[in-house]
Amino acid sequence: MPNPGPGHPEESPVLISQLRAQLRRLLPIVALKKFIVQALAPGSAEEVSMRSEFSAHRILAIHLLLGAVIGAILLHPIAMAVTWSELRAAAVITDGLWGFILSRLETVFTARVLPMSLGYALVGGIIEFLFALQYLALDRQSRAISSLSNRQADDLPSLIHEGENEHIEFKSSVRWDFQKNTINRSLEMVIAKTIAGFMNHRGGSLLVGVTDAGEVVGLKNDYQTLKHKNRDGFERCITDIVSKKTRRPQMHPGLSMFHEVGGEDVCRILVEPSRDPVYLNDGQVSRYFVRSGNGTRELDAREALAHISQR
Repeated sequence: MPNPGPGHPEESPVLISQLRAQLRRLLPIVALKKFIVQALAPGSAEEVSMRSEFSAHRILAIHLLLGAVIGAILLHPIAMAVTWSELRAAAVITDGLWGFILSRLETVFTARVLPMSLGYALVGGIIEFLFALQYLALDRQSRAISSLSNRQADDLPSLIHEGENEHIEFKSSVRWDFQKNTINRSLEMVIAKTIAGFMNHRGGSLLVGVTDAGEVVGLKNDYQTLKHKNRDGFERCITDIVSKKTRRPQMHPGLSMFHEVGGEDVCRILVEPSRDPVYLNDGQVSRYFVRSGNGTRELDAREALAHISQR
């Protein structure tokens, strides 16, 4: 893979994007874990992070305990219900389900049944321990993403000041036409063209909400054109544009990061080079774009073939 150029973070945008998608899918689990940990280990998130090593040990201990309890009071009765079903089908017992379970639970901590109870507690503890490890890993990843976002925000003004180059492109909006003061969906193709050009070259950063002259105009006009008039809606809009224009539903434009500059939102899309050629579909025509200098150029069929063969 080519070395990242100016404006590229050292971290892989694709990797971070995948981590963030994983965090979103597991957000309910993470939220539940944080609620349990904070309930049993009082302290703010900042206080907990300051005692990271101690907190990690505490979290693991708490989850082991919770798992053991869950194993004893949940897994054991479930196993009893399965046993009851088998014995009932074989006409070995005539007791009802709850009567059978309650009679067995009375003997959970007797010498005869205690090894089985400890076994279920151990299974529950191991399962919960694995969840705890996943929670800690996701928590570290979340902090890493937050740290990356802060670093990107710090260097954004200097990037804008330097102007457009091979790895940096400015766009004032996605679909709001500032000249006509109305929605212009043909601008979406310009966004897709720029992203495809970066993918077919060495990657780069697309800053939306900044004019060609480096003036920050923000995203508020674009927000008003979206169903969800916020950052999440804007990010989904970018993803939809690239997916539709490339006709590849799994195509991801890159990692979108939002920063506030002078009271205005700016979206920075970090685009990595694509291992495969990326074509844009314009009606029935497939078009191939590549980043060239501080612009994006369309290649004809012969140029495109030559460029692809040299990648």
